[in-house]
Amino acid sequence: MENINTKIVVTGDICINLLQWITSPLNTMGLNWQTHSNTHSTLKNGEALLLSKFVSLATGVSVISPQLEDIESILQGEFLKSTLELELFPLLNKKDNKKVYRVSRFMGFTGPKYGITKLLPIINDDVNADMVILDDENNGFNSNEEFWPLALKSKDTKPIVLYKMNNPITSSELWKHLQKNHNENTIVIINSDDLRSKGVNISRSLTWEKTAQDFVWQINNNPNLSFLAGYRHLIIPFGLEGAIYYKNDCVPETMLYFLPYEFEGGFIKDYQGKMYGLTSCFAAGLASAIISGKQEDEELKQSISAGIRKGIVSAQKYFIYGFGEDPEKSDFSNAYIFNEEDDDFIKESYVQDVAVPSKTDPNCRACWYILKDKSSTNLAEIAYDIVKNGVHTALNTIPIARFGNLTTVDKAEIESYRSIKNLMLEYISTKNTVRPLSIAVFGTPGSGKSFGIVEIAKSIASNLVKKIDFNLSQFSSPLDLESAFHKVRDVVLEGKMPLVFFDEFDSALDGNLGWLKYFLAPMQDGVFRERDSVHPIGKAIFVFAGGTSSTFRAFSGEDIQDEKEQKKFLIEFKSAKGPDFISRLRGYVNILGPNQTDDDLDHLFIIRRAMLLRTLLERKVPYLINENGEAQIDNGVLRALLKIKRYKHESRSMEAIMEMSMLTNSKKWEQSDLPSKEQLKLHVDEEQFLRHLMHDAFYSEKIEELAIAIYDKYVSLNRENKYADNNFIMPWNELKDESKAYYRNQAKHIPNSLLKINYDLASLNEKFEIIEFTQKEIEILAESEYSYWYNHRKKIACKAGSIKDKKIKTDADLVSWNKLSEEKKNKVYEMIKIWPEILAESNFKIERLKYLCYCDAKI
Repeated sequence: MENINTKIVVTGDICINLLQWITSPLNTMGLNWQTHSNTHSTLKNGEALLLSKFVSLATGVSVISPQLEDIESILQGEFLKSTLELELFPLLNKKDNKKVYRVSRFMGFTGPKYGITKLLPIINDDVNADMVILDDENNGFNSNEEFWPLALKSKDTKPIVLYKMNNPITSSELWKHLQKNHNENTIVIINSDDLRSKGVNISRSLTWEKTAQDFVWQINNNPNLSFLAGYRHLIIPFGLEGAIYYKNDCVPETMLYFLPYEFEGGFIKDYQGKMYGLTSCFAAGLASAIISGKQEDEELKQSISAGIRKGIVSAQKYFIYGFGEDPEKSDFSNAYIFNEEDDDFIKESYVQDVAVPSKTDPNCRACWYILKDKSSTNLAEIAYDIVKNGVHTALNTIPIARFGNLTTVDKAEIESYRSIKNLMLEYISTKNTVRPLSIAVFGTPGSGKSFGIVEIAKSIASNLVKKIDFNLSQFSSPLDLESAFHKVRDVVLEGKMPLVFFDEFDSALDGNLGWLKYFLAPMQDGVFRERDSVHPIGKAIFVFAGGTSSTFRAFSGEDIQDEKEQKKFLIEFKSAKGPDFISRLRGYVNILGPNQTDDDLDHLFIIRRAMLLRTLLERKVPYLINENGEAQIDNGVLRALLKIKRYKHESRSMEAIMEMSMLTNSKKWEQSDLPSKEQLKLHVDEEQFLRHLMHDAFYSEKIEELAIAIYDKYVSLNRENKYADNNFIMPWNELKDESKAYYRNQAKHIPNSLLKINYDLASLNEKFEIIEFTQKEIEILAESEYSYWYNHRKKIACKAGSIKDKKIKTDADLVSWNKLSEEKKNKVYEMIKIWPEILAESNFKIERLKYLCYCDAKI
């Protein structure tokens, strides 16, 4: 990067890092000290000195900053010191043979000898600096004006200021000075955990949507954040996986930057250790992009956007390479963490961005999905792509959560699953726990209630967890439950963590919910009674899977609308110890299966179906997926499996249809491989399934009559136009094959055009109401159709001209849509308006597809 003429000043609090680590004995036969473990230590620059080094590497500029020439010669107790313990950790994955040193433990600070932190002056400070970068750790710099850069203190200079705050203090002199004199050009960087420590309630590691919406609410309503809302530019890194950029210039804007395959805190695994200076590395990457953007006269907002991407990538690379194989030789003298290489494990293009709505309805769980904002196509097309090409190819720009073999993109599911995972992680890592962790799982039969929880548990501690299943509908008395608890104890005594599924826990025993009272003592105290004896259960995870209630709201009676019915339910619920049972739960999850749960809110069901179908193909018939990862499945089969109204037994039905199909020696899942109509009837509405199955075939049969109908409309429009040259008009049978092919192709792509305005076609043999497009829908379709015609004319080597002449291939109408006359546009509009009618004559109904949010359903 050529930034020779750029002047950057970096300063702030000063800290020296003492790194300590132990190595194995050098040998077994040498001097005594060589046969023992060796302890090593070295001093490294921290805080502003480290930030200065990073900025120099990232920008290629000789940074103006405080300096320590010989760090090893500093006097004991002169500077603030931080002590850290290092160990060798795997480079990337747990199985990596190559290891690097990272921090295993932060051992705390050693204060300076006289209790006052020593600061350093800026060497060769320049009042005309282009950028000032401040590292404010609240260790004295923010109140010592004599150490501030000249460019900040001068009234005649307005540098770009990157203000990195580790411990936000709004009453400091530096904060007040920046707000008063440099507010417009100051970019504040505050880590998300520092905000949370100040009482700002932003969720962690649930979904990116939840995190972003929490931030927007907090910045608008929380008085603890009012001190930040006044700044023009605010950047909040969320771990090494994402960041929020809040721009407040008259109208506030919030942008979320995220890695689709990670959530906050997910990149750094427990076995990888820790690193200091991650936010400093992020800030250096940000500074690099801003400096480059300034030289290219780029808008600051655009430069910040590029800088956030660079910062996220650089911080991850810095973490991975750590202190290398020898901390003494590691001085971060190589700029590789700020330069992108072809074989890098992460690239700036991987980081996605999306605008966060300024206001969302908290009661509408479908009002904002990143999936909706990041996808230019409708949900049906995305679903087809998932099955055909795999989740990673189809969904590489939206958040994806993986828990072992479970993959989901549904925001509600992700939040529930991650909440359960966080509970399990906390429970497993806590010692001396006497009571079990109790969670509940609800869903319709076949929705996969046990699968998700098991995969979460395996993703946390696969070697520790052992699953046990009990179905309470098969128990006849509480004695059976006592026997079950003994089996749980046996697993605990084996040294395992029992993951105990009490399936159909809400089934009847001497009345509704009769089993609940027998779980109260085990859940609360971790014991169960057997006659006169009381037995401890031990550390276990209880999972209560609902059998009669498909959601928590249904179980607790919250879904009951009638006041009298609800009152009656609550009396019975209380009598059955329902509230006591709920009070002992630590979490619950509603499993969303392949069926749609709500017409207005649940529009991702087709995506869930697609992901389940792709998983079934990969697991059960992997030979139907070629070397390029493309699933070999007939379009009709795919359409029927994804668009059928309902599976009678949820995911079990999808799996059954695949198992009943004759795929053993197949190279492609053809329609002829499907089970018989009578077999299909066990799992789906067979008539409806067959209509979806034959949709493409039915449509293909009608192409000729649709093409003729389109041409007839074209002829009638020309005859009505007194200026048209009717010499070109002739009967369909006299048209050349080339012209007939054009109208056939036009008819063929009507279904794809309808998808642009969220409509689909259904083949029906009954009478139905013919819809009318709205004006906006007509405009969208007309522009699309004109584009098709325009490209067709270009393809046959036609060019614009003053007249329409077939011999010299010129056409006066061959102009872009925006330049087309209103008269010509109206002609295209009229062609579009006949679609519903001509389709209806061929027994095709135009139906609206479901939207992600009902509130957006009108175009």
